[in-house]
Amino acid sequence: MLNTRIVNAPHLDVLQMLQRRMPPHGRAYIRDNPIGAVGLIQSHVTDLFFFSDIALKAADVFTVEIYGTCPQHVTSLAVMGEVSAVRTAMDAIEAQHSPF
Repeated sequence: MLNTRIVNAPHLDVLQMLQRRMPPHGRAYIRDNPIGAVGLIQSHVTDLFFFSDIALKAADVFTVEIYGTCPQHVTSLAVMGEVSAVRTAMDAIEAQHSPF
């Protein structure tokens, strides 16, 4: 299972919603950096660690786990940065995803 979305120029309210579900270092990143886009990925926890590594190697982005209601099974990852960097990272993730 892999669900992805990209939010370009996220509204302040969307960033606040995300901040409520992330650890402190993620909130600090949003506070201290301009966010041109947010890529959102929902999948199994093991996949998200793999996808985070792919994103960080593919582009100048910041990744952070978004806490969900079932963290042991399905959770989300936010990929944040400039629009082109987020698109590059998300494309790299989708290229590496194998839905076996």
